[in-house]
Amino acid sequence: MVRLMESIRQKAARGRLGRALGALAVPALVCIAIMALAGVAAASEPRPWQLGMQPPATPIKERIHAFHDELLVICTLITIFVLGLLAYVMVKFSHKRHPVATRTSHNPVIEVLWTVVPVLILILIAIPSFKLMYFMDEIPNAEMTIKVTGHQWYWTYEYTDQNSLSFDSSLIPEKDLKPGQKRLLDVDNPLVVPVNTTVRVQVTGTDVIHSWFVPSFGVQEYAVIGRLNETWMKVLREGMYYGECNQICGVNHAFMPIVVKAVAKPEFDKWLVEAKKKFAAVPPDKTDGEAAPALLAAAAARPVEATPAGN
Repeated sequence: MVRLMESIRQKAARGRLGRALGALAVPALVCIAIMALAGVAAASEPRPWQLGMQPPATPIKERIHAFHDELLVICTLITIFVLGLLAYVMVKFSHKRHPVATRTSHNPVIEVLWTVVPVLILILIAIPSFKLMYFMDEIPNAEMTIKVTGHQWYWTYEYTDQNSLSFDSSLIPEKDLKPGQKRLLDVDNPLVVPVNTTVRVQVTGTDVIHSWFVPSFGVQEYAVIGRLNETWMKVLREGMYYGECNQICGVNHAFMPIVVKAVAKPEFDKWLVEAKKKFAAVPPDKTDGEAAPALLAAAAARPVEATPAGN
C-alpha cells in the first residue's frame, strides 16, 4: 500500500513538472516566433515598434544574423533547462515531501558536470564567433575603394579609384525636407555604391572620434583622427540604407546620419559621370568651418543651457 501511494505521488509530481515545463516552453516559443516574424518585412531603416534587427543586405550581416539565431537557441535551451530544474526541485523536494532537510553537501558527478558542460557550451559559442570575426576583418579582393572621413558633424566621401572624386554628405534640415524624405535620416548627398561589388571602406576623422555605422550592412568602424581603419561591404540588393554615427561626438551627434544608395552597375556608371561634373568645383581640402553651413547655423540657433561654474 505504501509503495502504491508513493507511486501515485511520483506520477502526480511528474505530471505537475510536465505542465510546468510546458508553461515555460510556450512563452519561449512565442518569443522566438515574434523575433522570426520581425525580420520578414524587408527594411533598410528603423520602423516604428520594430522588433529584432534590420534584414541583412550584405554577407557580413547575414552571418551576424545566423550567429545571433544560434545564440538565441542556445540561450533559450539553457533558460528552459534551468527553469525546469528549479520546478523539479520545488516539486520533488518540497517541505511536505521532505520535512527533514538532507545533509548532503557534495556530489562529485554533479560538480564535474556543472564545470565541464558550461566550458563545452562556451567552446560551442567561441568557434563560430572567431570565424565571424575573421570573416569581418579579412577584406576580400576589393573592386573599389571609398574613403570615409568624419567631421563635426558631417561625412566626406572620396572615391579613390575615380580620380579622388570627393563630396560632403550633410543632414537635410527639417525645414528643407521634401515629400518622402525622412526627418533626421536623409542627407543632401548620399553615398552611392554598385550592388554585388566588394567595396573596401577606409574610415578616418579630422577632429573627435566618430563611428560609421549602417545596421543593414553589419558594418561599424571608428573614425579616429590620424588613423585609417578599414572594413568592407558587398551590398546584395538595390535600395536606400540608413545609418548614423553611434559614437557620442558632440552637441550635434544626433544630426550626423549616413545614407547609402545601392544601385545596379550600369546606373552607378551613369551616376559617376554626373557626379564628376557636379562635384568638380568642390575643393577636396574643404575646412570644417566652411562645411555644412545649414546644419551649423541650425545648431547655433538652438539654445544651449549654461553649465554652472564648478560643474
